[in-house]
Order: sequence, then C-alpha cells, then structure tokens
Amino acid sequence: MKDVVKYAAFAAVLLLAGPALAETKAGSSWGPGADDTAFAHMLAASFKDKGIAKLDRLTQDETQAFCSDPEAAASPAAAEKRQRIEAANMATVNWPSDGKWLGDWKEGEKIAQSGRGNTWTDKPGEPNGGNCYNCHQISPAEISYGTIGPSLLQYGALRGGDEETMKAAWAKIYNAKSLNACSNMPRAGHMGILAEAQIKHLMALLFDPASPVNAKAGKPQ
Repeated sequence: MKDVVKYAAFAAVLLLAGPALAETKAGSSWGPGADDTAFAHMLAASFKDKGIAKLDRLTQDETQAFCSDPEAAASPAAAEKRQRIEAANMATVNWPSDGKWLGDWKEGEKIAQSGRGNTWTDKPGEPNGGNCYNCHQISPAEISYGTIGPSLLQYGALRGGDEETMKAAWAKIYNAKSLNACSNMPRAGHMGILAEAQIKHLMALLFDPASPVNAKAGKPQ
C-alpha cells in the first residue's frame, strides 16, 4: 500500500514540540506561531541535515507563515493579504511546456499510490510519489484512502475538459496555494515534488475517459 515514510518527520516534530506547544501564548488556543523564537530554536536544535533532508525545510516562506495561525488567516482582516498570497502563488505555476495537459492515466495511478520520496533515505534525483490516496478517494477499486480532501470519483466526467477546467486542475496540483492560500494540499510542482510529466499523468488519471476515475457507476473495471 501507499508508503507513509515521508510523514515520519512530521510526527517527530509533533513529539519533540510537545512541551513547547503546551506553553501557549496568553489568550491563544493555537500556541506558538511562525514568529515564536523559542519554538523556532527548539526545531533547529532538534534536527540536523541528513541525506537530501536539509534544515532549510524548517524555514517557512510567506505563505506558510501566513497559514501558521489558521484563525488569523481566515479573519476578514486578512482577506486582502490572502488574495495577494494566492496571486503570488498563481504566478509560480508553470503550465505544460508543450501545451498538452494529459499523460498516461496508468502512470498517474502509480504516482497517486506512491508516497515515496523526499526522506533522508532517498537518493537525489529519484522520482517522488504523489501520495494522493492519503487524502482522496480516486479509483473505485481502491478501498484504502484518506478523507482530508474530497472524493475525486467522476472528476473529469462531471467537469468536462474545457481549457478553464484543465487550467484550474493543473494549478491545483502544481501549486494548491494559488487557489486557496491555506490549502492542506502540498505544492507538488512549485516545491519540486513532482515533475511536469508526472503532473500530466495525474491529470490523465482525473480526466481521461478511460481512467477508472471516470468509469460509470457499476461498470466493471
């Protein structure tokens, strides 16, 4: 089944951060944010470079820092900044270099199933998985999937394949923050997790009529 090794580091952060998180700021149920010096120092002191996993992963960019306090980020006062951050992320999206949106849906299914990549045990240059099933229902044949994100069954069949729809789906995969500043979805293209060809394969998984995603209900696979 899907490899969840890359989430071990996140679990380790939570375990190590336990004491620090308990010392919440006055009047806040969220606790230390991106600007909390003690919290940042604790993280830096608790980890070290190993393999391709470098300490620069602990450094937040503007988008991550903005979303570190979800209540503040969702407040009406932050609406203008949210829009600016989304626009900045949209500007990072690289569209298909050859103008073609779709690759091979069968390859897309392999990428969606794989959660491998970006750990210290991985070698530089090895392709990463998308780990899509960790959050989404995709193929009706797969019984193990997460529910953090919406079900993607019938994705292309329900939406069609016009240019606007394709661009929205591509942008979501390439940089989800371009459409929702604090989306839980990783910025797969922008952060170098997935290459252009891999994104095309995932697009095919979503839109190709032959993909199991778009099979009619009850139709055997």
